Amino acid sequence: MTTSKRPLLGVNIDHVATLRQARGVDYPCPVEAARICEQAGADGITLHLREDRRHIQDHDVYAMAEAITTRMNLEIAATAEMVTIACQVKPAWVCLVPEKREELTTEGGLEVAGQQKLLTDIIAQLQEAGSRVSLFIDPEPKQIAAAIACGADAIELHTGAYAEAGLANDLSQQQHELARIKAAVDFAQTENSDLIVNAGHGLTRDNVGAIAQIAGIYELNIGHALIADAVFMGLAESVKAMRAAMRSSI
Repeated sequence: MTTSKRPLLGVNIDHVATLRQARGVDYPCPVEAARICEQAGADGITLHLREDRRHIQDHDVYAMAEAITTRMNLEIAATAEMVTIACQVKPAWVCLVPEKREELTTEGGLEVAGQQKLLTDIIAQLQEAGSRVSLFIDPEPKQIAAAIACGADAIELHTGAYAEAGLANDLSQQQHELARIKAAVDFAQTENSDLIVNAGHGLTRDNVGAIAQIAGIYELNIGHALIADAVFMGLAESVKAMRAAMRSSI
């Protein structure tokens, strides 16, 4: 898979909806946030329709599909309800993610190796509807091989352990996790050169540079830190600052 000089930036706008849902009002609008992100240079918009609807709502998904001018990456759990919605919306990309009701955020990658038959069927159904499919997985060869066997168009490597090590100031562990991610990218490209490799989770302006330098990563999906920065610098400037952080180490 040929990649651009730097990874693309997919902006996750879930936490705009989190703020809206905190008061049960109709603002701030995630669709308007997506437009601002696109105008500021985002290469795509990611949103996660969770089963518990804690932030993004069904109407957001349908409105987003009509409004954005880049491409939608719809994150969903591998359930019949969510697959039905995705097949109706037909986003450019669907990313299958693990989901637990009690979690604050996604805690790890999808267990692909243990449910290949289910995921193979779901991937085929989504592809037939017109979407390309990514699987959000830990940077482990077993999971990558299973994702390829399932027919996924892409994988998104979970960078949470790398980010958490940095927050804990454990530089040795952070370097270990960075090496795991690099090795996972290399393994994926060796196993299937057509497989698109993305990455994300917990990435910030402070830690994104080393990930953005990894050859073979096509896109980084970033949400929480970018929306948090927007509180202080505005959404458009937050997108621009993240793009600059991704480029600064190349």
